Amino acid sequence: MTDQLPVRELINVMAALRHPVSGCPWDKEQDFSTIAPYTIEEAYEVRAAIESGRPEQLRDELGDLLFQVVYHAQMASERGWFGFDDVAAGITEKMIRRHPHVFGDEAARDAGAQSAAWEAQKARERLENAETGVLAGVAGALPALARAHKFCARAARVGFDWPNPDAVLDKLEEEVRELRAELPEATPARLADELGDMLFVMANLARKLGLNAEACLAGANKKFARRFGFVENALAQAGKTPEMSDLAEMDSLWDKAKEAGL
Repeated sequence: MTDQLPVRELINVMAALRHPVSGCPWDKEQDFSTIAPYTIEEAYEVRAAIESGRPEQLRDELGDLLFQVVYHAQMASERGWFGFDDVAAGITEKMIRRHPHVFGDEAARDAGAQSAAWEAQKARERLENAETGVLAGVAGALPALARAHKFCARAARVGFDWPNPDAVLDKLEEEVRELRAELPEATPARLADELGDMLFVMANLARKLGLNAEACLAGANKKFARRFGFVENALAQAGKTPEMSDLAEMDSLWDKAKEAGL
């Protein structure tokens, strides 16, 4: 360890990894597009650490995510675009600008008022940057369900919204009927279109219920893994694999997993 600040030392480590002569062969070959998947993966790892409730795991995963920021900043610096300090200065300035009730002389706000003011400020910034339209600024790289949630929330703020969850459920039933009608003769493209409509409505239903569709699906994935693991273990105890079983047997074991609270 040196006597440098930890963040500065991390920046220097990153620069050493990318050094054109003495750096790591793998790190020297990377660019923004090859590192981007790791950045996304690390963000999800942070979420998993939060759900685990283990502070030490969260600390480690936040470090991995910070390293991704440093990595991108280093590559940008090599191209003469900006450096890590510019990234830090930019987000600091933005947070101060978007919180005038904390750093300025505006009146205090509750959470709801702050959320509305935050979105209003973002809208002003989009106009200044020539980004127009209600949906402007919703990142195209977001997971599809998360992007659908943001689209629906943006549209709702200007009154384009269902009045209640029951109305969304009615729309979902309509989409199910449309998909069912397509099944006999539809092309894959038509089926994808109708299924996409269903998923979009499901994301909107989650929003109307005060939930997050991405988080709901993540929970369902975990539940499926737990229950299918129970099925596999039960079959293994009987000297079987899933391939040696059939749907009726596995479905019965699935019901036992549900009864066990898995």
